Amino acid sequence: MVTNGTEKNFTGATRYVLDEELAGIVNISMALEMPLLLKGEPGTGKTMLAHAIAENLKMPLIVLNVKSSMKLVEGLYQYDTLTRLNDSRFGDSTRNVSNIEEYIKMGKIGQAFTADTRTVLLIDEIDKADTDFQDDMLDVLDQMEFDIIEIDKTVTATFRPVIIITSNAKKDLSDPFLGRCNFHHIAFPDPKMMRKIIRVHFEDIDSRLLENAVTAFYKMREIDAIEKKPATRELINWIRALKADPDFRPKQLGKGDIPYLGVLFKKSQDYERASQTVNRRRLF
Repeated sequence: MVTNGTEKNFTGATRYVLDEELAGIVNISMALEMPLLLKGEPGTGKTMLAHAIAENLKMPLIVLNVKSSMKLVEGLYQYDTLTRLNDSRFGDSTRNVSNIEEYIKMGKIGQAFTADTRTVLLIDEIDKADTDFQDDMLDVLDQMEFDIIEIDKTVTATFRPVIIITSNAKKDLSDPFLGRCNFHHIAFPDPKMMRKIIRVHFEDIDSRLLENAVTAFYKMREIDAIEKKPATRELINWIRALKADPDFRPKQLGKGDIPYLGVLFKKSQDYERASQTVNRRRLF
C-alpha cells in the first residue's frame, strides 16, 4: 500500500534562497501527489531545490541522472546476469544461483519505491531522454509500481516519493508528459536576488566586493556571442577565487580589471571572447 508518510510543508533550507511562489508550487505538488517539473537555464538552482527539500523535510535524496541512451528499466532495476553466470561457473558465491531474485538490484526509482521511509526522488535532465522513456516513466510514477519480468514480481511503492524532475529545455517534452506534472520555470536570479544568494554563501562578504562582483558578473553575462553564460555556481566560485587572492582589491572590478575569467567561462571560445572584451575595456 502506497502511503505518504508524515505530511510537512517545505519552508526552505540553510543554503537555498527560496521565493514564495516556488515554495507554494512545491507544497501544492506534494499535496496533489504530482511530480514537479522544473525548467530553467543551467545554474538557476533546479537540482539544488531537490537537495533543499530533502534537507528541510529530513528525507533521503535519491538522484536519477538521465542519459540520452538510458532505458527506463535501468532506472527501475538491473538483472546482473554476468555475476550469476560467473557464480554458476565457479561455485564460490554465497548466493543461491537458482534464485534469480538474488541477482536483481534496484535502480534509482526502484530504490525510492522500496525505501523504508519517504524519499525525495530527483530525476535530473529528463529532456535528455526520448519521448517513450518520458511517458513510460510517468506511467510508473502514476501507478507507483513496476514489474520485474525475470521473476514475475510486481514492486509497489511503500511510500510515495516527493518527485522533482528537471529540464534544461534542450528538447521539447511531450504533451502527455507535461499534462501529468505541475510546472515551474525558475528564472535566472536578478541582481537583488543574487545578492541574497551570495550573502547566504558568504555571510561576512565585504560590501564593496559584493556590489562590484555582482555588477561585473551581470555585465559579463551580456557579452555578445557567449555560448554558455556564467551561472550562479560560477559566480560563487569566482568570489571564492577573489577572496583567496591576497593581492586582489574590490576596486579593481570597478575599473574593468577582471581576473580569473577561467572560473567564469568554461568554453574556449567564450573565454577568448570575454578576454578580448575585458582587455579592450569594453565591459564598463
